[in-house]
Amino acid sequence: MNADERMRRWRLALGGGESDGTGRSLTGEDVRIDAALAALYEAPGSRGFDPGPRGSGLGASAPTVARWLGDIRTYFPSTVVQVMQSDAIERLNLHRLLLEPEMLQAVEPDIHLVGTLLSLNRVMPASTKHAARAVVARVVADLERRVAQKMRTAVTGALNRAALVARPRHRDIDWNRTIRANLKHYQPSHGTIVPERLVGYGRRTTAVQRDVVLCVDQSGSMAASVVYSGVFSAVLASLPSLHTSLVVFDTAVVDLTEALHDPVEVLFGTQLGGGTDINRAIAYSQGLITRPRDTIFVLISDLYEGGVRDDMLRRVGAMTAAGVQVIVLLALSDEGAPAYDHDNAAALAGLGIPAFACTPDAFPELMSAAIQRHDLRGVIERLKPR
Repeated sequence: MNADERMRRWRLALGGGESDGTGRSLTGEDVRIDAALAALYEAPGSRGFDPGPRGSGLGASAPTVARWLGDIRTYFPSTVVQVMQSDAIERLNLHRLLLEPEMLQAVEPDIHLVGTLLSLNRVMPASTKHAARAVVARVVADLERRVAQKMRTAVTGALNRAALVARPRHRDIDWNRTIRANLKHYQPSHGTIVPERLVGYGRRTTAVQRDVVLCVDQSGSMAASVVYSGVFSAVLASLPSLHTSLVVFDTAVVDLTEALHDPVEVLFGTQLGGGTDINRAIAYSQGLITRPRDTIFVLISDLYEGGVRDDMLRRVGAMTAAGVQVIVLLALSDEGAPAYDHDNAAALAGLGIPAFACTPDAFPELMSAAIQRHDLRGVIERLKPR
C-alpha cells in the first residue's frame, strides 16, 4: 500500500473533520463511501443529514435505509456489511424498520440479524413475516451446511464406539482394535499375537441409544445461542439412534420438540427477551427423562436465575446423582467469553458440573464425548480457545 492509498483510508476512517490531519479531499466513488459511513458513525446533523429519532443520517424512512444498505453492500465485503448493519440497528434504533418487507429484502442475512428478527416476532405484521422467514431460512441453510455433517459424523462414530463389547461374535470383531489391545501378547517364536482380549461391536440396532434434552435460555442476551441450538437440535433429531427434545424458556417454558423437523419453525417458536426461570425449565426437563443413565441434559444459559436458586441447584444435583450426563454451556456461539452469573457457575462446579462457553465448531466433539461418557473436564480443557 502506497502513502497516497494509506492517507485515503485514514481520511475515510477519520471522517474529514478539520483536525483529522489528513488534508485529503475525496472524489468519485469515495464520496458515496464517505456518505455511507457518515450516515452511521458521525454526530447527528454534522453534515446536513436528517438526524432521525436517535442517530445521524438514516432517518426513519425504510426506503432511505434500504438505499443505504444497498450502498454498503456495494462498497464493503459481507463481513463488514454485517458489522455495519448490527451497528445501525443498535445506534440508530432501526428495529421498527425491520418490520417492513422492503427493508428485509435489502439486508445481508447473518446470525445477529436473525436474533433481532426473533426478538420482534410477536409484533411482526403478517405482511413482513414471509420476508423475515426467508432471511432466517437463508441463515439456517448456511449454518446447516457448516455444522450438520460434522455433527452427524461425530455422533454416529461416538454411538458406534459406545457399543463396543468385550465378547463379540466372530463377524463383529474389530480386528484393528483387537490387535492394538493385544500387542503385548506378541509371540516371537510363532510370529503372531495371542488375542487374549477380543474387541468388537455389539449387534447393530435401530433402537434409540441415547436421549438428549436441550434446555435453552431465550433471554435477550442469548440470541446467537438460541439460533445455533435450534439448528443443532434439528440435526440431532434427524438421527434415529437419538431421541432429542428441545425446551426453551424465559419465565415460561415452551417445548418445541414437535417442530424439530423444521429448524426455521423452531426459531420462530422462540421469543427472545423477558426474564429467566431456570429452575422451572429444569423441573419441566426432569419430566422428560425416563432413562437417566442413557440421557444427556444440555443446559444453555448465562445462569442469571430469576427463579429459586437453591431448587435449581438441587434439581441439577439430583439429575447427576441419577446418572444423567449434565452439560452446562454459558453460550453456544462464536462471540467469545459471555457475561454470566459467576456464583451459580461456581456452585455447579461444586457439584462436579463445569460451566463453560462453547463454539459451534466444538459442539459436535463435546456431544461425542458425552455419548461415550468420557470425563468432560479433560474434553473442556482441550476445546477451550488458546
